[in-house]
Amino acid sequence: MNIVVCVKYVPDATADRHFEADNTVDRVGVDGLLSELDEYAVEQALQLKEKNEGSEVTVLTVGPEQAVDAVRKALQMGADKGVHVVDDAIAGSDALATSLVLAEAVKKLEHDVVMCGMASTDGTMGVVPALLAERLGLPQVTLGSVVEMQGMEVRIKRDGDTATEIIGGTAPLVLSVTDQSGEARYPSFKGIMAAKKKPLETWSLSDLGVDASQVGLSAAWTEVAETTARPPRTQGEIVTDEDGSGAKALAEFLASKKFI
Repeated sequence: MNIVVCVKYVPDATADRHFEADNTVDRVGVDGLLSELDEYAVEQALQLKEKNEGSEVTVLTVGPEQAVDAVRKALQMGADKGVHVVDDAIAGSDALATSLVLAEAVKKLEHDVVMCGMASTDGTMGVVPALLAERLGLPQVTLGSVVEMQGMEVRIKRDGDTATEIIGGTAPLVLSVTDQSGEARYPSFKGIMAAKKKPLETWSLSDLGVDASQVGLSAAWTEVAETTARPPRTQGEIVTDEDGSGAKALAEFLASKKFI
């Protein structure tokens, strides 16, 4: 079985993040990492590999040069090989363009299951798995909290607000998992060392046959018109409750903010 896991390199939530002059997120001048939600997809792919002898896990990402770190993390976790699609023209791409690049890359790879996380931790759109399935002409089995596979039959449990669904499909298909699917493993020292010898290819848009006019900020269906920096935090008001007036002051403050 050939499993392709699509992962994303995202800005570190603890870093000082900001926007570029064109109102796109700065993904170069800030520390980044493998999206936490994609770690669950890598974990489920590795579990499928362990249960199906002879399987292979390929990790695929689209992003700037630093995005290779996301692939390396997945290789350290246990994936077999990686592919990094990098091209200056991709910068500013929306979910539609990203799904196009991913789909063309997947087509160049042997795939029975295309695995994704439920969403990225930066954009949090959650639509790429569905877009990817449409572009590949494959069924989609998405938002699984439990994944089971027998042969080429995949069955997942999908938890909703009011009900739980059991749905399934036959590979090849696109599968996405949630953060309830199981804790992702940490790379071991052996895994970190082994990852250095695993194959990692770099592809460009020309390698995929994708025209630059189809991706990037100019091709995006959505646009951020304006951004404003978050104001610095200010010190809050301190009320000294020496005469029992603290409760009154608190009530007046809450009332002025229309909280009560």
